Amino acid sequence: MPNYFEKLNLRYPVYLLFVIALIQLGIIVFFQWQIGIVSFLLLGLVVYLYIKVEQKAKKEMETYISTLSYRLKKVGEEALMEMPIGIMLYNDDYQIEWTNPFLASCFHEETLVGRSLYDVGENLIPLLKQDIETETIPLHDRKYKVVIKKAERLIYFFDITEQTHIEKLYEDERTVLGIIFLDNYDEVTQGMDDQTKSAINSQVTSIINKWSMENGVFLKRTSTERFIVVLNEHILVQLEKTKFSILDEVREQTAKQSMPLTLSVGIGTGVPSLPELGHLAQSSLDLALGRGGDQVAIKQTNGKVRFYGGKTNPMEKRTRVRARVISHALKELIHESDKVIIMGHRYPDMDALGAAIGIAKVAELNHKDAYIVLNQNEMDAGIHRLLEELKSHSDLWEKFISPEDAMEIATNDTLLVVVDTHKPSLVIEEKLLNKMDNVVVIDHHRRGEDFIEDPLLVYMEPYASSTAELVTELLQYQPKRIKITMLEATALLAGIIVDTKSFTVRTGSRTFDAASYLRSQGADTILVQKLLKENLDRFVKRAKLIESAYLYQEGVVIAKGVPEESFDQVMIAQAADTLLAMSDINTSFVIAHRNGEQVSISARSLGDVNVQVVMEKLGGGGHLTNAATQLNTTIDEAEEQLKQAITEYLEGGSKE
Repeated sequence: MPNYFEKLNLRYPVYLLFVIALIQLGIIVFFQWQIGIVSFLLLGLVVYLYIKVEQKAKKEMETYISTLSYRLKKVGEEALMEMPIGIMLYNDDYQIEWTNPFLASCFHEETLVGRSLYDVGENLIPLLKQDIETETIPLHDRKYKVVIKKAERLIYFFDITEQTHIEKLYEDERTVLGIIFLDNYDEVTQGMDDQTKSAINSQVTSIINKWSMENGVFLKRTSTERFIVVLNEHILVQLEKTKFSILDEVREQTAKQSMPLTLSVGIGTGVPSLPELGHLAQSSLDLALGRGGDQVAIKQTNGKVRFYGGKTNPMEKRTRVRARVISHALKELIHESDKVIIMGHRYPDMDALGAAIGIAKVAELNHKDAYIVLNQNEMDAGIHRLLEELKSHSDLWEKFISPEDAMEIATNDTLLVVVDTHKPSLVIEEKLLNKMDNVVVIDHHRRGEDFIEDPLLVYMEPYASSTAELVTELLQYQPKRIKITMLEATALLAGIIVDTKSFTVRTGSRTFDAASYLRSQGADTILVQKLLKENLDRFVKRAKLIESAYLYQEGVVIAKGVPEESFDQVMIAQAADTLLAMSDINTSFVIAHRNGEQVSISARSLGDVNVQVVMEKLGGGGHLTNAATQLNTTIDEAEEQLKQAITEYLEGGSKE
């Protein structure tokens, strides 16, 4: 019985009443002894009854507590031995000292005492050695959440197999929304008669309907170019395993009739909200189209995007109407600004510099001051000759400013135009980009996950050969108050020639139109040749880099520079181009030090391998046949990372 039941202070009020009663009885006896005696007898009876009741209550309390203690002890024993929670005690040598019967039954054995944890639960050892308090592990086709009390050398096992199954079922059944878009439907069907157009419509619809029925996908055509699809996460996983074979099927089936159609698919997943799923799907489709189409983009709420497809070169399908609209919009933005600042990517090449000079001319045609950001500590050797030429033209050279000066002169009304890149991490001065609210992006690269946030105007055309080509088209729709100078036209033409390898790669009809326009404006092809010339030392240095090449896999060659020697980006790219010209080579990668600890990788292919995807695995990007990346690591580590990325791509693990 608890001690507080026997404490006298709990009885003091009763004792005080008895004392008061005795005093009163004494007074009564003094005056009326007959009544006093009767009262004494009654008080004695009350005291007797009180004592009897208290003794009975004390006995009942003792019986109750005794019974309760027994029950608690019994429940504890049963809980320890029979509850579906595994309990294990082990010693310092990871020998099992005791387990409850439930845990032994989980291992399908009568007892585990005396066994080693290395034998019965090898995956528990790393948890014990790493001081992990809780973890989920598989044991005998079941999943358990283990709680480790290392000080007591005690482990609890909670069976969460059913919970895990329910969670997986929930994840598998989550809704996924997708948008299928026929990339080049208008271009392919342009000029067709109604019968032919109906036939190709029927063929494509039949292929996509068959695919949706086979995979349990709900499909609804909303226009001639667009389909809406509804599926779940489980179906999406299965489609990802097939690398979305529907892309190849549509392309191959329609190509048999000399009308190759390609699909782009945007998919939203990972959130329960249907409006948000729709937004993710549309955003994914925009990203897929921005990268040239013929691919699937799956965007998640964390910003990560998975790509599949992209195996064909993008077909030229931009129109002069779009160029005129963009040019007019750019003119309006320039008019609304107090000045224009133009910035390319770090270590600018001829295309970035030529495009920047072209945009500066657009600003001049609209009577606005323009400044080109150039970090003279980060320049490739390929543009030195152009800069030397610019220095002899003070009106052009005075437009070039340092990133620090750009930060000082930038105001809230200043327009920043980013050329030849769309990634914030690649611009010359990221602080300037973050400071500016009014930003325009003009680029010809395939759109990547990393993109400048909230630009006012975006002109991204992966179908174009170069940014200089895009800027040249914009120039043609600007007011012709001032004539383009010879050096400005030559800089733009040099950018086109460098990015097209003298009009041999990624060259469309619009490329020649742009070159023709620049030539009519006085572009000097002889000066372009002088700007692109290299000396004998550079040629020998590049030859040594090419000499290190070796065949990694069939058709794939890798060249690696020595760690002690640095190369500029142009030389690394030229080495990759030269290797690609060799027989039996369809893909080339060149690894070399560029500056300090930074390692650069240039990748080229003939189209069989999507080098953009390989470079994106290493944090870079580019085009299907032309891509690059930079790594802050050693050459040997970069080589290993590159080999792993190539292997994953070729084995199909991430082949897109």
